[in-house]
Amino acid sequence: MKIEGKTALVTGGAHRVGKAITMTLAKAGANVVVNYYSSDTAARETVAEAEALGVGGLAVQADVGDLDQVRAMVAAAVDRFGAIDILVNSASIWQKTPLPMGDFSDWHRVLGVLLNGSMYLADAVAPLMQERGEGEMVNIVDLSAWKPFAGYIAHSTGKAGLLALTRQLALELAPEVNVNAIAPGPVLPPPDYSEKEIARVAGRTLKGRWGSAQDVADAVRFLVEADYITGEVIVVDGGERWAPA
Repeated sequence: MKIEGKTALVTGGAHRVGKAITMTLAKAGANVVVNYYSSDTAARETVAEAEALGVGGLAVQADVGDLDQVRAMVAAAVDRFGAIDILVNSASIWQKTPLPMGDFSDWHRVLGVLLNGSMYLADAVAPLMQERGEGEMVNIVDLSAWKPFAGYIAHSTGKAGLLALTRQLALELAPEVNVNAIAPGPVLPPPDYSEKEIARVAGRTLKGRWGSAQDVADAVRFLVEADYITGEVIVVDGGERWAPA
């Protein structure tokens, strides 16, 4: 798809990897809809940066795990820009859910964002894309889709499910809509990581270093522009999966 003049909705698009994706699509000429849950200031700043590039921008607060809020957000985006051509499901919650749970509220919250939210968005925008004869969806998973992270059962399950959803949507929405995924490895250290932890993770990759949010955003742009790729996942991890243990 030619990105210039199109409209992209990026969930979790106000900061970190989500912001890099938003700005990369804006630099390519897309109007951007920045979804956020609580990062109001960051979302508005991101929109302002995008608009400074000469494209349209819209910040919309919505809990993607809430179907009514998702539908209202999509309606607001369409009312502003007339269409949604690109959907990037980047919103995620990094939260431990150790066993036994007892209280399943965190489980429901994490999966609500990763799986329900991504499905709600896909369901809402797919008819718009099919009516226009083209569309691009990119889901952000991670390495836990293959290798579970201890203590993060909801996150790992959600990401694995999102990868399966990617392939199912590619099947269901063909031929008009392409649906793919990106699986980042270590691209942005968590704020609480020590220098020792950062170095340890870097040592797990074949590249011997961390990547960047821009590496992920560049892969998203590639998939959006690649008309003959659907149902696939690109791993952006510096070779972490294949590094010797």
